[in-house]
Amino acid sequence: MGDETSRYTVDEALVAMGFGKFQILVLAYAGMGWVSEAMEMMLLSFVGPAVQSAWGLSSNEESLITSVVFGGMLVGAYSWGIVSDKHGRRKGFIITATVTSVAGFFSAFAPNYLSLITLRCLVGVGLGGGPVLSSWFLEFIPAPSRGTWMVVFSAFWTIGTILEALLAWFVMPRLGWRWLLAFSSLPSSLLLLFYRVTPESPRYLCLKGRTSDAVSVLEKIARINGTKLPSGILVSDNQVELGEKSIPSEDAHLLSSRRTESATQKEIDSNLGGISSLLLLLSPKLIRSTLLLWVVFFGNAFSYYGIVLLTSELNNGYSKCTQKKLQSQNSHDVNYRDIFIASFAEFPGILISAAIVDKLGRKLSMSAMFFLCCIFLVPLVFHQPEGLTTGLLFGARICITATFTIVYIYAPEVYPTSVRTTGVGVASSIGRIGGIICPLVAVGLVQGCHQTVSIVLFEIVIFFSGICVVLFPFETKGRNLSDSVSSPRHINESV
Repeated sequence: MGDETSRYTVDEALVAMGFGKFQILVLAYAGMGWVSEAMEMMLLSFVGPAVQSAWGLSSNEESLITSVVFGGMLVGAYSWGIVSDKHGRRKGFIITATVTSVAGFFSAFAPNYLSLITLRCLVGVGLGGGPVLSSWFLEFIPAPSRGTWMVVFSAFWTIGTILEALLAWFVMPRLGWRWLLAFSSLPSSLLLLFYRVTPESPRYLCLKGRTSDAVSVLEKIARINGTKLPSGILVSDNQVELGEKSIPSEDAHLLSSRRTESATQKEIDSNLGGISSLLLLLSPKLIRSTLLLWVVFFGNAFSYYGIVLLTSELNNGYSKCTQKKLQSQNSHDVNYRDIFIASFAEFPGILISAAIVDKLGRKLSMSAMFFLCCIFLVPLVFHQPEGLTTGLLFGARICITATFTIVYIYAPEVYPTSVRTTGVGVASSIGRIGGIICPLVAVGLVQGCHQTVSIVLFEIVIFFSGICVVLFPFETKGRNLSDSVSSPRHINESV
């Protein structure tokens, strides 16, 4: 009896210690990674047109500069998710930070188009590790405040987009696109500088059977936060859930079964590879959530980056189908201003997310924002005055920022620790396909005088994404994270 009352899980420890100074430090580190990714993505809005003008590229070649980054992210998100689930979160994000910072810096010295797109593709491979940092931070947050603090974490993306827009506004007219690439690679370097002091996720350590290491991390959290760990022995969530299901007369049998299942699960987790991890995501308990998340991530990436590109394209003369030679250099200055202003739309999106994610829940919040985004884009089916166009895109960006923020909260909560970063990474990879395609729609169709077709395609994708959110099998608001697919929580929720 005494042993039963003296056990605690990682979730219970985190709730007992609360959100304190330790989590703030983790937030600052993970947030810097999010700022880095946002800056590398936002610079595509500026570098593409500048390189096109400098090297005399076609519109397809300009679009490829953006598309190869998303192609690299597709590969990276899947690969780094598997690495971090198998070898640890820390190993996952140190590799991604190294690839991003090195390739990003050297792309500033690219002598020709081929070398530029090759290096930008490598940057994309590194940026694909973004979900590793978000999952790492998530695993340090107490369950009751998880939604709110994940929204705060998402705000770092907004900070990155605004910093990049501001940086481009000052650097591009004076120093050119190469300096912008070099400056934008600096935040990734900061991750390398402070890597040695970053802790491993205690949830990951506990899952891998390294409970003494997990306790050491939890003790450090308690010490920095000025609190105490619960008394007793640290156990995994799966062990506790199995214990709660036990019947007294069957204790001996269940204790034996628990050891067997624990050993089996540990063996499975230690041998998870790329194919087996993917098959686990498509297992009967996870397949519905996985497939729907893939669609929503695709729709989010397609819509978000499309709206960012539309901000410059629709206010750049293409919406009137004027010839390129009528566009003066001043139009590029207007682009900097418009994108800088539109970047501030992400702050209301973040605030709305924070206000509704833990009140309305993840599903209702996301679906409502998707459908509202559709409403903002409807008038743009036809050409509108520049001020109204910017305003409508501002509203659409508020909504799509909110959905992007909430889906990055929901997705890690859906998956167990054993495949969490793989699950989010694969979903993020699918989203990158949307990123690859969106320049063809947002840039190619608009420049080809097909604004109506372009906006209608965005409307279809966004509306369908909202429907998929409605079809998600369960709500994750306020739930504890699970450690394995065999958890009773997943068994119940997949029904």
